[in-house]
Amino acid sequence: MRVEQKTVVLAPRERVWELVSDPRRYAEFMEGLAVADVLSESATGPGARWAVRLVVGAAALGGTVEVVEHEPPGDLAWNAVTGISLRGRWRLRERTPGRTEVVFRLAYQAPGGLGGLLADRVAAPVVRRRMRHSLRTLKTLVET
Repeated sequence: MRVEQKTVVLAPRERVWELVSDPRRYAEFMEGLAVADVLSESATGPGARWAVRLVVGAAALGGTVEVVEHEPPGDLAWNAVTGISLRGRWRLRERTPGRTEVVFRLAYQAPGGLGGLLADRVAAPVVRRRMRHSLRTLKTLVET
């Protein structure tokens, strides 16, 4: 299942990048995040690894993710190396000076064939709502 949310933040993208590129700051704005621990020597940059757990319903789902794309201050992507199949991406684009479009994408797949597909579909509205809330909180943090 692929879920995407976007917003426009009234700030330069470098300021937004400070938050979205550092998993140690995710607890400040990510709704439903149970854990975001750094597992590698460096928290940021290509090859950085994080333990990520997202609460969906009664379960905390996730695993270890590794940063596979890190192009400051615009693109950050990660893929799961353990746990559920998960890919994430932050894309920051300055639309006009001081206005940054923020796009947050998640793609995930629960194990279990047809049952997993059904679980993905049931979870999608919850994931979408949490992503929307996270972007609103990010916007507030960056703009104030």
